[in-house]
Amino acid sequence: MRTGLIALGLVLLSGSAMAQVAQAPDPEAARRFAELRAADAKRPDTPGTGPFAAIKEVDPALPDHVVYRPADLSKLGGKRLGVVVWGNGGCADDGASARFHLAEIASHGYLVVAPGKVRSGPGAVPRPAGSEPRGPDPVTGRLPAPATTTQDVVKGLDWALAENARDGSRYKGLIDPAQAAIAGHSCGGLQAIEGSADKRFRTVIVHNSGVFNDGKQAITGMTVDKSMLKALHTPTLYVLGGKGDIAWPNGTDDVARIDHVPVVLVDGDVGHGGTFREENGGDVARFSVAWLNWQLRGDAEAGKMFAGADCELCKDPKWKIERKGI
Repeated sequence: MRTGLIALGLVLLSGSAMAQVAQAPDPEAARRFAELRAADAKRPDTPGTGPFAAIKEVDPALPDHVVYRPADLSKLGGKRLGVVVWGNGGCADDGASARFHLAEIASHGYLVVAPGKVRSGPGAVPRPAGSEPRGPDPVTGRLPAPATTTQDVVKGLDWALAENARDGSRYKGLIDPAQAAIAGHSCGGLQAIEGSADKRFRTVIVHNSGVFNDGKQAITGMTVDKSMLKALHTPTLYVLGGKGDIAWPNGTDDVARIDHVPVVLVDGDVGHGGTFREENGGDVARFSVAWLNWQLRGDAEAGKMFAGADCELCKDPKWKIERKGI
């Protein structure tokens, strides 16, 4: 989604950010947004560009999550899978909302787990009546309680590690517990920040998100404040969409406050929706894979995207990079 998407679209895709604006939806914008969603739903899933063609599935052992993984686990060639758990935009229960991005990560040898059902794209299941996403309360401006919780996000790691040890599991012995990351978009980025306190995570990626600067609790049932940043214990990457990204003030403020762990901010004029709907997740997926490979696998070549005076992002005119402790 690009700069200029107004209230309704932001409510549906990224509820946390929408808590900061209380404007009424524009009917014409609502129509355009509905058309965009319909067109997006018709696009096929993609296998990613990595060495392991990825698939999206719902595992019977984890029916309330969507899993992205290399399609043929026998072709890992002795490599073990990293695990990335994902917080959906809007903390929604659509585990396919960032399907191109998550499949791209999986194609590089990761097991990626997002809470919810497949609510969009191929294989989408209908929502129960009355469960459609809702906008902010017209009086208080607060958003309704999220459809997923941070605990739901972290459950993806619990399940993956249990499968790694379970006799008869397709993942038995194929997962490296030392390669675990938590990431998320918008409201899901807040879930990533909250869940990052779990010491099993070795890195964090926060997309188009940040803890509210005004300290208000804008999301029913979800309590977030800047003190959560102190629980970060690993290198952390923030990816923002420029000043047209409604989360930009919060995310940049977060980065300014973080001084106890290495942190990188990558910022480009792509708006609040980033590049998630571009083919294979676009630039943002490319950054994410490089960051994960660097932080979880010690891949120095991948680290050149971010590190050094002549880092790849340092020379990319579309993106700005800020680094602390790197």
